Amino acid sequence: MPAFELEIDDLSHDARGIGRIDGKAAFIAGALPGERVAGSHLHHGRNFDSGTAEQILRASPDRIEPHCPHFGGCAGCSLQHLKQSAQIYFKQNMLLQDLKKIGRCEPESILPPLFDADYGYRRKARLSVKDVAKKGKVLVGFREPDGRYVADLTRCETLHPALGLKIADLARLIESLDARKHIAQIEASLSEGDHALVFRNLVALSDGDQAKLLAFGAAHQFVIWLQPSGLDSVYRLDGKDSNLFYTLPDFNIRIDYRPLDFTQVNFALNRKMVSQALHLLEPAKNDRVLDLFCGLGNFTLALAARGARVTGVEGDKGLVKRAQENAARNGYAESVDFFAADLSQASARDTLWAQVDYDKILLDPARAGADAVLQYLPKSSCKRVVYVSCNPATLARDAEILVHQHGFKLKAAGVMDMFSHTTHVESMAWFERDGR
Repeated sequence: MPAFELEIDDLSHDARGIGRIDGKAAFIAGALPGERVAGSHLHHGRNFDSGTAEQILRASPDRIEPHCPHFGGCAGCSLQHLKQSAQIYFKQNMLLQDLKKIGRCEPESILPPLFDADYGYRRKARLSVKDVAKKGKVLVGFREPDGRYVADLTRCETLHPALGLKIADLARLIESLDARKHIAQIEASLSEGDHALVFRNLVALSDGDQAKLLAFGAAHQFVIWLQPSGLDSVYRLDGKDSNLFYTLPDFNIRIDYRPLDFTQVNFALNRKMVSQALHLLEPAKNDRVLDLFCGLGNFTLALAARGARVTGVEGDKGLVKRAQENAARNGYAESVDFFAADLSQASARDTLWAQVDYDKILLDPARAGADAVLQYLPKSSCKRVVYVSCNPATLARDAEILVHQHGFKLKAAGVMDMFSHTTHVESMAWFERDGR
């Protein structure tokens, strides 16, 4: 007889089904809303129970067969058993619930979700590497769900096929190296130009190992980089110039970058995201627009292409330097100013750029959100804010500041399926303030 059998009513933020056993919440891995499931083991916690669905007694109509043979044993994905439209609904509901509960506001309208291909989309990834003596081989891939071990993968369906179909080849390459025990991870960046692999080497590599890496790159169309210490130590093994870039065709923009620079993992979705953000912000010619957390200029240069006078602010000085180079390369050096500033610190309010009264503001912060900068911005002349978020909880917290402290209305919000088959929720919100 199974240890538990229950109905699943909801889905948690980490993709576990939620049900109740004798009134107590139970979080069941592998279960979906609308299903009846059973399992042989239930862990009893103080506030909730947890287990794994071993039998699906009644399946959800939204359940599908996972595309990847490693699903369930790899933490790279957690929702492949749920069809894409239902994944988007789950993420949208999470966003709306956070806005209501945390932000104390609701959007006047819901933006149509942005989505694209749900497999082969991922162009950036950090792959763990482990030489496992007990298995007699090297493992390359994402972690197992509990995070302790590297998953034993032969392929990855969400990675761009140029890399996703060559996981086993990468593992065999590292097995052949003298330094097989000293490669900690591989950072992949598959641009519209080069496809780069950055090997984090904890020891200096022998001439033989370097030759093997270069031969692998030539055979599989990868450019090989090494990272012997910190981020600034990264160099291209063959000594040639970098050719990593992506484009925004709607704005005739090319953005060049280094292999460890932050870029969106999904180039197709990024193009749609930038276009939607500018549609909502409606930059007019000569508008003064502030782009906070601007990175390489992903939104900044598109704003400049629409005729706005743009100020981009970013905490990483290396990204600021490359954003300036991208502005010059695309012909916008005269209409864009970039500044380096730590936007998590209150001291940023005293900088020159923070004293200006902007017409419109675009924010694209990391998961921690933008609450520090929202203590002193936007100023009174700013009538419109577009907020791009990778964390619905901090977006909701910051929406509360914009609505209840700065007098904005939340006009619209919606999700973007940047990371299909995962619980990552990317979203966008449009805030408007009446004239004063």
